[in-house]
Amino acid sequence: MADSKLTNDVADQESWNFAETLSAGPVDQAKIAQAVTMILEAVGEDPTREGLVDTPTRVARMYAEIFSGLSMNPADVLDTRFHVDHEEVVLVKDIPFYSACEHHLLPFFGTAHVAYLPQNHEVTGLSKLARLVEAYARRPQVQERLTNQIAETLSEALQASGTLVMIEAEHLCMSMRGIQKPGSKTITTAARGAFQTQPELRREVLELMRKS
Repeated sequence: MADSKLTNDVADQESWNFAETLSAGPVDQAKIAQAVTMILEAVGEDPTREGLVDTPTRVARMYAEIFSGLSMNPADVLDTRFHVDHEEVVLVKDIPFYSACEHHLLPFFGTAHVAYLPQNHEVTGLSKLARLVEAYARRPQVQERLTNQIAETLSEALQASGTLVMIEAEHLCMSMRGIQKPGSKTITTAARGAFQTQPELRREVLELMRKS
């Protein structure tokens, strides 16, 4: 592990904004606005009052942005490849993300830690791992599936010898409704390849992920 490439800096030289890079896709904003108007009426509000008159269109634009991952193929963000002289672990940790629980459409948010073992000396850009997280997070999700989708796509697209993903997140559907336990965290992991078959390697990288 001495030669491993470890970083918690997901920025690179290029300037990148997810909302600007992605097309909003086939989002029917008029239908969303209509639905939001009906919800406001259903809860007893007046959609025509000053504070709410523009809310339906604002929500429609917001949904087009936060669900923009539905209109893309996440594997495409890994198209950029480089050749290096090692096949040691690559780890990018503390990638912030925001997603929406598909059960209540309330946010869940936290950090993702993504590691892989290159094969044939081929790696992708560090920022591409953050983009992969975003591509899957920006859609209605559950944390368990999000974790596995990132690991599976990274494994298949790079033909990596192993992939390991850990996500730590707080869910507003637990914090502001239902059981109402703010501050509770859910941790999920997904492993492929060498990280499944080599427990010591998996344990070592998980410890690196947990270090502050």
